[in-house]
Amino acid sequence: MKKDIHPKYHQAKVTCACGNSFVVGSTLPEIHVEICSVCHPFYTGKQKLLDTARRVEKFQARAAQQKQIAKSRRGKKVKKAKAAARKKETKPVKETKEQ
Repeated sequence: MKKDIHPKYHQAKVTCACGNSFVVGSTLPEIHVEICSVCHPFYTGKQKLLDTARRVEKFQARAAQQKQIAKSRRGKKVKKAKAAARKKETKPVKETKEQ
């Protein structure tokens, strides 16, 4: 290793906004974080959903509306079969010459 190019390595104290603190290795002597494994919803199992713009409800309403519309739609097979039936009805019959 080259001398005097690497930063100093410290035993850093990490302090969370919830009050929890622990020690890790870092190039910084002290680290302050907003969320840690003690207060993070993924680890605690208590999910807090802050939905101020009603995004979740709007999405669920759109999804329900799409499902309802999808039930009333016929599918491609039905449409193609109907078009083929119409085509058969309007197709002129070729006359053959009798010899």
